[in-house]
This record gives sequence, structure tokens and C-alpha cells, in this order.
Amino acid sequence: MASEVSLKNVDNACQTAEEFTKLYYKQLDNHRHLISKMYLDTGLLVWNGNGITGNDKIMKFLMDLPGSTHVLKTLDAQPIAESLVANKLTYLIQACGDVTYQNDNTRKHFQQTFLIVAVDSKWKIVSECFRLQIPHNS
Repeated sequence: MASEVSLKNVDNACQTAEEFTKLYYKQLDNHRHLISKMYLDTGLLVWNGNGITGNDKIMKFLMDLPGSTHVLKTLDAQPIAESLVANKLTYLIQACGDVTYQNDNTRKHFQQTFLIVAVDSKWKIVSECFRLQIPHNS
């Protein structure tokens, strides 16, 4: 029985990840001025090593970025044990794909991780980490 519940939670996490990322990238690419509604007021964004805390500051940061087009290539998700997150339904989502910015038509690979929590029947971003996948020169 416990494994059935766990499998159902994983399936729910994957379905939620598909729905959430579809909305997130649509907002980011086409309606960026509305994206702040997807973050907790105390949300955290780490963008290529730059940390931004708080919904208003995240919104300003994202609005200052050039327009973008994201193409999602891979997606994975897993539930976080509710005992670890104050009994709140929480998922970890990992997404990879390509992004093109308006000021540079070069397609760039990216990796992004979201920690989302259910708040009043809506998903909110607790923490997000975005990183362009630029080869490391040693």
C-alpha cells in the first residue's frame, strides 16, 4: 500500500511539472509582467549565480532581462516528503532546454530547478535556480 501511494505521488509530481512548466515558460516568454504571481512573496531566484529574494525584486530582475523564447527538452519531478516541508505538498522540478534571447539569436542550453509548494490550490515557486549551460574552461 505504501508503494502505491508513493507511485501515485510521483505520477502527480510529473503531471504537475508538465502543467507548471508549460505555464511558467509561456508567462516568461509572452506575459512576463504577470509572472510574479507564480512566486511566494519570500521566493528565491538564483539566476546564473545571482541571488534575488522577494517577489518584487524577482519581478524587477526578470523584467530587465531581454525577451526570450524557451524550448523545453527534458523534464523530471519528484515529491518532497511532507514531513520535511511542514506537511505542505511540495515538488522538486528539473527542466532542461534551449533559450534564445532577443538581443542574441544564438540558441543556448539551460538547466533550471524549481521547488514549488501548493498554496490555496495554486502552485507557488519557493526557490528557483536557472543556469545557462556554458562550457567550463579549466
